[in-house]
Amino acid sequence: MTDSLIQSPPPPGRAVAFAGGVLDRADHLRMDDAALRARMTVSARLLRLDGLDPVLTADGGLEWASLAEAAADSELVFLGLDGERACFAEVPARNRDGASIPGPRLWQSMAQLSAGDLATFGTARALVSWHMRHRFCSVCGAPSHVAKGGWQRTCNDSACASEHFPRVDPVTIMTVEHEGRLLLGRQPRFPPRRYSALAGFVEPGETIEEAVAREVFEEAGLRARDVRYVVSQPWPFPSSLMIGCHAVADSGDITIDVTELEDARWFSRAEVAEAMAAGDRGEEGEAFIAPPVTAVANLLLRWWLDNA
Repeated sequence: MTDSLIQSPPPPGRAVAFAGGVLDRADHLRMDDAALRARMTVSARLLRLDGLDPVLTADGGLEWASLAEAAADSELVFLGLDGERACFAEVPARNRDGASIPGPRLWQSMAQLSAGDLATFGTARALVSWHMRHRFCSVCGAPSHVAKGGWQRTCNDSACASEHFPRVDPVTIMTVEHEGRLLLGRQPRFPPRRYSALAGFVEPGETIEEAVAREVFEEAGLRARDVRYVVSQPWPFPSSLMIGCHAVADSGDITIDVTELEDARWFSRAEVAEAMAAGDRGEEGEAFIAPPVTAVANLLLRWWLDNA
């Protein structure tokens, strides 16, 4: 393991899903309640959500409504400006089911969205989900309310008045190489024959490099070194920052942690290339099924084929 991250060339020719938002987040409006209220006009838009899932138009775009259609008892979060139009999402008064792991219907919906719409939806989903899970102050337990346009919650108890902010959890996700082969694993929840990069949350007191090395050892029993940063991705399930890395293993002897993985194995460059090409054609690879294009693991595999 190196003492510091090595910067690598970015993955070629592919947009990072959920990144590249087109809305102006307009932080100056979040800080000014009066100015933000002045934007709540008939031209303001409300993003339609089914729970935490997107509602799509007939042509596969995000569906928007008038802000007047928001429920009277819901909270509103400010997503940003589309030109001069303010865009909001609604936090329902009662929590609704919203799985942290996207199911087949959600994957299908997301595949229809443009890059800009996908980024807008990702931001809205992460923010609304956070509000739904943090209605009470974690310091004193009193109810809290929306502040700064939905980018903060403040405790209702004036004696406490603690401020809480939407959290983002850092996750390392990494490809691991040994003698020209790539380590990929699969979790039990994956579709049959799908393999992907190993991943795990960064723990308190860890650097990114240390988190990569620890996760690789815990899940596959391998010592990893020469950690390279490749690419990052916001991941709104519920709200993570995926930190894509690549590392080198000192040995090829895998010891699987069956509480974490169903399987892990080495794949040759030819097998990875075939699986990626098959995925681009909408087909299943012979050796394994590649991660979907909306996942940063897909970019990591492409980067390895082009750079390693």
